[in-house]
Amino acid sequence: MSTTSLPESFRAQMISMLGEAEGRSFLNSYDSSRTYGLRINTRKIKPGSPADNCIRQLFRLQPVPWCDSGYYYDKETRPGKHPYHAAGLYYIQEPSAMSAVELLAPEPGETVLDLAAAPGGKTTQIAMKMMGEGLLISNEIHPQRAKILAENVERCGAGNVVVTQAAPGELSARFPLAFDRIMLDAPCSGEGMFRKDPDAMAEWSPESVEMCAARQWDILHDAIKMLKPGGYLAYSTCTFNRLENEETISRLLECYPSMKLLAEKRIWPHLHKAEGHFIALLQRDPEDGNQREEKQRSHKQSHKLRKDNEQPDKSAKLALAAYMKWMQNDMAGMDNPFGGGIPLLFGESLYVLPASKSLPLSTYSFAGLKVPRAGLHLGEYKKGRFQPAHALAMVLSANDTSRTWTLKAGSDELSAYLHGDTLKVPENYHGWYIVAVECGGESFPLGWGKASNGQLKNHLPKGLRQPIF
Repeated sequence: MSTTSLPESFRAQMISMLGEAEGRSFLNSYDSSRTYGLRINTRKIKPGSPADNCIRQLFRLQPVPWCDSGYYYDKETRPGKHPYHAAGLYYIQEPSAMSAVELLAPEPGETVLDLAAAPGGKTTQIAMKMMGEGLLISNEIHPQRAKILAENVERCGAGNVVVTQAAPGELSARFPLAFDRIMLDAPCSGEGMFRKDPDAMAEWSPESVEMCAARQWDILHDAIKMLKPGGYLAYSTCTFNRLENEETISRLLECYPSMKLLAEKRIWPHLHKAEGHFIALLQRDPEDGNQREEKQRSHKQSHKLRKDNEQPDKSAKLALAAYMKWMQNDMAGMDNPFGGGIPLLFGESLYVLPASKSLPLSTYSFAGLKVPRAGLHLGEYKKGRFQPAHALAMVLSANDTSRTWTLKAGSDELSAYLHGDTLKVPENYHGWYIVAVECGGESFPLGWGKASNGQLKNHLPKGLRQPIF
């Protein structure tokens, strides 16, 4: 795209905001090509490991200054098409978007909410920092986007994430004062998306800016209701105008005296190698004394959430027992990929709801809500037997079991597996195997296969299968 293709009112807005000289510099940045980035999944790949070095060399990665796991890549290398992407070894993400979670800085064991989470860049980054410990509720109100969010969480092997599909008000009514940290990447007018998405530019107008600011304000009220005293809120947008950014934060601080602004950060396309982002980090006063009513509601809600917390129903217990038996018989030596979570059975699907010290959950916790992913999907319980889910393979390490069939990147066998074909294996192979891809001498799971009579039946979900080029 070019500067001349930008809406005239947008150009006028930016000149007025930045001044003539810097405004022209900003607008001229649209004559340059957009940036491309990815984040290494440090839950799967250790920094400095052979696999890490392999990926850096393969895609000619250059570090993103504000994110230790973030890198720029050359468009021609197409990492999104590589089998390493299917293995969840990295997440494709615009570089400036990586900055918000870095500022929020979630920690293992916390209870965290990503309130407007699709497609999942910030959720998977939060999950990476939580190291599989604690609870992350990742929410997206739109059904199709919530499905994509759940798929991205699964591919990246995040087992402590519950994906909900709810309006912010539905969540704030259930979880008052519940979260240590909240990420709100607010729906915005998308001015930072113009180089990436021409549709965002076509839909932009001064009126859309005002509409987005009003929607952000409504969502922020619900976010504040769910934030613990002493908790942190990161508010971000991929837009440039002050109405959706600094002015919204100023309005928030006036309305909520218990909130304190800790930091504000902007990434500009004319100053940084990125498309642009705004981030504000706020903290609620640990001694917030104006929340007596909310604390009472929180206490009542917490009591409800504990209902049947440690007593899963009989069918869930039977399904979990079948899983344990399968693990002992078919996957000897494999460690449980979950801690003190609660087994839940939805039809024939067995999940483990993540454990949270400060927010005990049960089946009651999400009653009446749409939950595309209720934690870690272990598998299907059918007629007294257990069959592992794809999500279980993705959360495991190939080192968790000796039953691994590793394929070379670029091999015909690997292409055949990703296509959904049956593979040849040694005659003495029987039962379930993790099918993995090799990277830097290490093996990383892609999915399941079941071996018998010298063949490995493909259990890669049909929706994830790829054409052979």
